[in-house]
Amino acid sequence: MTARTVFELRLRRPRSPVLPLVLFFVMLAVTVTFVAYVLWPTWPKAVTALDGPSLPVVIAGVLFNVPPAAIRASVQRQPGAHERIDLVLLWPSLVPPPAEGTVSADAPVSSDSNPAPPKNSNDRLFVTIAGLGSVLPPAERLRSVYPRYFDSRATPANDGLAVLQFRSGTPYEGEDLIYPADEPDRFFARCTRETVRPVPATCIHERLLDGAEIMIRFPRAWLQDWRGVVAGFDRLASQLHQQAGATESTKDNR
Repeated sequence: MTARTVFELRLRRPRSPVLPLVLFFVMLAVTVTFVAYVLWPTWPKAVTALDGPSLPVVIAGVLFNVPPAAIRASVQRQPGAHERIDLVLLWPSLVPPPAEGTVSADAPVSSDSNPAPPKNSNDRLFVTIAGLGSVLPPAERLRSVYPRYFDSRATPANDGLAVLQFRSGTPYEGEDLIYPADEPDRFFARCTRETVRPVPATCIHERLLDGAEIMIRFPRAWLQDWRGVVAGFDRLASQLHQQAGATESTKDNR
């Protein structure tokens, strides 16, 4: 066999598949690393001061001005667009509660012989603002969804309110729909019922502001002064969104 024949055989010998596979996996690793670096969620390192000015927050295209001390999750204490934001405010002042580790002017003083009582959870207003998404607006739910699950006719309650109970076995089991008997479009709330458990009954009031839904959770006992509650919620909407006055907020629930 001549040297030329040996050279031709070597040229016809199939190449080893190891090198292309190594190159493929190297390129794949580089691509995955780049995509992970670009898409990996990051949070600003700067910490927003709780006593700083209100933050401009955009939710579902709606601009809100939110005091940072009222935002419950530290990761949400940044200006810009958010999917949702969770707040806590004192009632009826609608100001943020004292920060952890600080003492308010009216806080009880504790001592070894006279310990301070626990914080009063009935003075807290919990607010969630999020995009409405595919959920029906609150007014539409009032007209077309809730009536399917009522147990009986409305019964009168104190100060012109009416109460409709939801049937057992429904998504709203154990809840009541409470609203002014003469003005159901003005205000309505879904409330849990009072039980022997130490957990107080709570209510949820929802109102729509363009594409954003404001969900307010509060103790049912506050409805003893429901007119003051409605006025406070209107004031809250105006406080968070400067263009939302009491008249517009009422109109959104119709």
